[in-house]
Amino acid sequence: MSVGYEHVNLPELAQRGIKIGYTPDVLTAAVADLSVMLALMASRNIGEVMSIVKDNKWPTVNWAPFGLCGPQLSTTDMSLKRTVGFLGFGRISQATLARLIPFGITDCIYTSNPTSPLTPSRDEDLAKQYRINSLRRVDMDQLACESDVLFVLAPGGPSTRHLVNEEFLKKMKKTSVLVNTARGTLVDSHALAKALKEKWIWGAGLDVVEGEPNVPANHPLVKQPR
Repeated sequence: MSVGYEHVNLPELAQRGIKIGYTPDVLTAAVADLSVMLALMASRNIGEVMSIVKDNKWPTVNWAPFGLCGPQLSTTDMSLKRTVGFLGFGRISQATLARLIPFGITDCIYTSNPTSPLTPSRDEDLAKQYRINSLRRVDMDQLACESDVLFVLAPGGPSTRHLVNEEFLKKMKKTSVLVNTARGTLVDSHALAKALKEKWIWGAGLDVVEGEPNVPANHPLVKQPR
């Protein structure tokens, strides 16, 4: 049972006369909930904080007013605009956006399959429905540069492999958060580990990783606290 089907050899099934079915809407709400949870965890340094407690390092951590703080989803006096980005803007992305509105998101940007038609009227209607300043389709460069939180929610397969690579990650804000609840292959794991280690971005929330379930304890992403 699966939402996608890129892991299935469709030509082989067709040759053998085997029918295939999939479940495109069964996990929409669950993945949208998970996406928001991971965004909150990554922005609030939950992984790092849990490690401090589990490794009994809490007594030795020097207290500071903003020591374990991180960027929040809502606007602040210093940041009056909060832009959420979506790599892919299908059912799950739109369900995720709906869940983010109460947090104070002001703007939304997204990318879609280059062959898909523009939908300005739909985008305008959604912006009005959610009472946000703007909702617009952008290119990959704009998505990287403008997103405060970026949700990767596009289909897997060869055409989308490593869309989030080193070049893309270097364009993101240092305070931005990346969330991947789609397919591990969309994000170059080694590039993301490097981005986290060198602090190109703030943090990452991952439900999927390239090569799973073969993700050992010494995997470069596992070793990154954020």
